Amino acid sequence: MTPGATPPPFPHDEPVHVVPGVVRVTAANPGVMTGPGTNTYLVGTEDVAVIDPGPDDAAHLAAVVAAGAGRIRWILVTHTHPDHAPGAAALARATGAVRMGFASRDQFAAEATLADGDVVPVPGAPLRAVHTPGHASNHLCYLADLGAGASPRRVLFTGDHVMDGSTVVISPPDGDLDAYLASLERVLRLDPPADALAPGHGSLITDPPGALRAILDHRRARTAKVQDALARRGRATVAELLPDAYDDVDAARHPIAARSLWAHLRSLARGGQVGTSDVDDPDATWWVVGRDVAG
Repeated sequence: MTPGATPPPFPHDEPVHVVPGVVRVTAANPGVMTGPGTNTYLVGTEDVAVIDPGPDDAAHLAAVVAAGAGRIRWILVTHTHPDHAPGAAALARATGAVRMGFASRDQFAAEATLADGDVVPVPGAPLRAVHTPGHASNHLCYLADLGAGASPRRVLFTGDHVMDGSTVVISPPDGDLDAYLASLERVLRLDPPADALAPGHGSLITDPPGALRAILDHRRARTAKVQDALARRGRATVAELLPDAYDDVDAARHPIAARSLWAHLRSLARGGQVGTSDVDDPDATWWVVGRDVAG
């Protein structure tokens, strides 16, 4: 970067102090699915927990180890997708930290599993696991209590449950729209509530209720749009319905949007609003219940 130039908002593989007791190191894996890159968080000021070590990238993991300064004791993953969890094994070898998550899966080996409500005893910043299926069935968020006097005091590390600036892909069969909406509602009702959301991609979100309600409204509006588009066509496959249901999304992203469209149709079928030749087939034909499907 030339002298005097404005630094990028997400410098890769450099520690950024987000709030007292929380450091973010963003991996150099920006893209359509990852935004500016995967956020790895270090939580705590004494013994430290790492949340989402990210890809198995030597430069990124070296930056995380350096930021931990010999204090990393736990490695937590929100879920086992390839941009969040693969770095766990190498980071564990480098630090001796214990790998933790909902379950061993997708080449992630958990040395200790976490269920909803379990607490990782990070000194000064205990982390409570909150099971939030939807984007992935094994997805956990982690609620950190940074203590009295901290502002924000309670930070929820959301992985891919909530991202900054974009919605997440719901890819069946492991992804499930109804589970996702229920998990969003659950986070909205957390007691005590989160004061801020630290997403797996993007910046700290300081209005959790507003962000969560906006996502819920967006998903419900999309479901209504899908149903209306299908009603106009009478019957259609995902590929046929996609240009109508996602006409507000860049066509280059339609292959990704197709997964979420399938999730919306599966939700509508579960509710009895649409029928299908096979709910488990992404290439199935769909129709609005009560309409003539022969035409």
